[in-house]
Amino acid sequence: MEIVWQTPANPPEAHDYIFRNGKRYVRPYYFEFISHVKNRWAGKTIVDLFSEEFKGRPYQYYVSAVKCGRLRVDGEMVHANYVLQRSQKISHFLHRHEPPVLEDTVEILQDENDVLTVCKPASVPVHPCGQYRKNTVVGILQAEHGHAPLFPVHRLDRLVSGLLIFAKNAEKAENFRQQIEAGLIKKEYIARIVGTFPEGEQIVDANVNYNAREGRSTVEVCDGTGKSVEGKKACTKFERIATDGKHSIVLCKPVTGRTHQIRVHLQFMGYPIANDALYLTKDVAPRSGKRKAKEMDASSLDESLPSDLLKNGDDEVRTAEEFEFAIDSMCTNCPNLAPKGYDEDEEGLWLHCICYTGPDWSYKCPYPSWAILI
Repeated sequence: MEIVWQTPANPPEAHDYIFRNGKRYVRPYYFEFISHVKNRWAGKTIVDLFSEEFKGRPYQYYVSAVKCGRLRVDGEMVHANYVLQRSQKISHFLHRHEPPVLEDTVEILQDENDVLTVCKPASVPVHPCGQYRKNTVVGILQAEHGHAPLFPVHRLDRLVSGLLIFAKNAEKAENFRQQIEAGLIKKEYIARIVGTFPEGEQIVDANVNYNAREGRSTVEVCDGTGKSVEGKKACTKFERIATDGKHSIVLCKPVTGRTHQIRVHLQFMGYPIANDALYLTKDVAPRSGKRKAKEMDASSLDESLPSDLLKNGDDEVRTAEEFEFAIDSMCTNCPNLAPKGYDEDEEGLWLHCICYTGPDWSYKCPYPSWAILI
């Protein structure tokens, strides 16, 4: 079989997806990852670089990838001890397995000449990032509805659901950007939190410091010692909508837009989002530690055994041919549909964007089922 290598220029298509057990999977596909040698990478051998920076695959995989030409420098085959130089182009040709997302549809709420408004399901990234390319809101809208290009007006965290607005052209996107910078656009969320949230408007005005390596934010406040407070200024207004004594539904109005701002401000108040594993307690294992644990576990798996994802209800192993994707002899994820180490029990966050308003317009999104307290 002749391998056809996809690049970011290849659009997602409807037949790329597989729906199984409440999840949306992407058929594994051949893809060319392109990167350029950063200053801190220069001087390292190509195998050492990849084994240190991309630990999801074992060292021997990268040795084999160089030998067979799946790792190339400036389009040319090199040897395993090749020393990289700054700005060189590295191509990594691999069999790409994207993590699954919840199978909920991306509901189109309003389709205008230059604006598309949708309800984003939880667990789906807005645009291509990291391991996700086709399993994104942008990818799904292009594959299933033919909408392209799309320019996200704002972003929602992958685990957050709710209102998402896209401009259909660069001019409209710039118009939205100017309104956001001028403070003319407001956004509201609802969250389901632990405990009985106090009545009346509650305001948290505390800096948020995001640690990209750990993938989480912390609240930074003055400790009275005169030490400067780290992080960026952040302010969120909260108001209780309902409570049953165990949980509360809270309206959240972010005045600023910092990473994980609502989530970490609610934790700071002592009312974390009820299913937020990252901020439910203050003592959460950092993401880097979790990732290393997953990688160690993944590397110890017997790669000759098919995943449970390829079994039907009678525990009969389903072949890759039934799913219409080829097993790649070099792939460290085959015959799984999902990449090894993926946390398949991950669910959507109980945080939902319900409203986005500008000077002359307003878009609203329906409440999710978890927002109803009995």
